[in-house]
Amino acid sequence: MHALHKLLLFQVLASLGQNADGSRIIKGAIAPDDTYEFLVSLQKNEKHMCGGFLISEDFVLTAAHCSAEEPDRVVVGTHDLSKVGEENVRIIEKRYKHRSYYQVDQGNDIMLLKLKKKVAGNNKQIIALPPSNMHIQENKTCHVAGWGFIKTGGGVVDRLMMVDVSVINLNACSKLWGRIPSDVICAGGYGSHKGFCQGDSGGPLVCDGIAVGVVSFNNNRICDYPNYPNVYTEISKYLGWINSIIN
Repeated sequence: MHALHKLLLFQVLASLGQNADGSRIIKGAIAPDDTYEFLVSLQKNEKHMCGGFLISEDFVLTAAHCSAEEPDRVVVGTHDLSKVGEENVRIIEKRYKHRSYYQVDQGNDIMLLKLKKKVAGNNKQIIALPPSNMHIQENKTCHVAGWGFIKTGGGVVDRLMMVDVSVINLNACSKLWGRIPSDVICAGGYGSHKGFCQGDSGGPLVCDGIAVGVVSFNNNRICDYPNYPNVYTEISKYLGWINSIIN
């Protein structure tokens, strides 16, 4: 079967309430409380669906395919989804899915969420975006985090998990997949048994404190023993689109 036929949208299949039990998310670990303060949980009916991250006081960047579940709120300011108060909840006022998005294997898997109420906090709750000419070197160690599955076929977790991943050469990534969109970064997965899983969609790939990618897709929901690299939407290619909306 052609590799593209194995692509599958990230859709959370399990409800909240399944704890990590000390497990490691695809060779990862529990994120310290003073990290990833910009990360948010996209929710529908108070259940985690996808990740996202604050790029301003009232805008969240995430993946376009997360719109399929029609999230109605985000949870901010906590790593533990079992401990959510009113102060952590922001209602989504409007969704801006990229106009050219169709499905993940076609690219443009990026979306902005306008929050009804601003998030007032410290600067660590907003992550910087890359310059338009930023180039991520092969084998660069970056990071990804989320509340997604900790193993293939598992369930989402309450505690935020994080993992280091290495950037993979784009030509090599394309050969492994057969074909990939031109607007992506590949990191983790292939050959490492480390990376993201269902429920982590929309979260950031962070390199040197900058959000450079958005979690997009992996191979056929296989997370802990992947044969293909994990794929992220490359943010630097969408700066004009982002600025046209948030400004």
